[in-house]
Amino acid sequence: MSFKDKLKNILTPVEDDEYLEFSDDEVETLSDYETPRASDGTKLPSDTKMVLFEPRSFEESEEVARYLKEKRAAVVNLHRLQRDYAQRTIDFLTGVVFALDGSIQKIGHNVILCTPKTIGVQGEISMNLEEFDS
Repeated sequence: MSFKDKLKNILTPVEDDEYLEFSDDEVETLSDYETPRASDGTKLPSDTKMVLFEPRSFEESEEVARYLKEKRAAVVNLHRLQRDYAQRTIDFLTGVVFALDGSIQKIGHNVILCTPKTIGVQGEISMNLEEFDS
């Protein structure tokens, strides 16, 4: 391999369709953060659970956190909370999700989806009402 080819290999970005291949032994030795994710996001374990919550007080957000720690997704409807308690609940759950490397997103007015990192979420829900006014 010539110097020019070596330099080209160093400077050329990796193509999107190139992936690292790991043997079974290598995958077992990887930490939880280094484990490669499945390329197909539709494959979910058969024991995947989703829990629905409609808290009436801030204290009930701790129960949501427990379910997230158990690797379950949670849909939280905040309609029954006063505005300041709803914001406090969102702040708390954002911290929980961050600590678990999960994700949190708004899926409706006063409705959020919290997922641990083991559950991927595909797609996006648009909250822009101007699209429907045409």
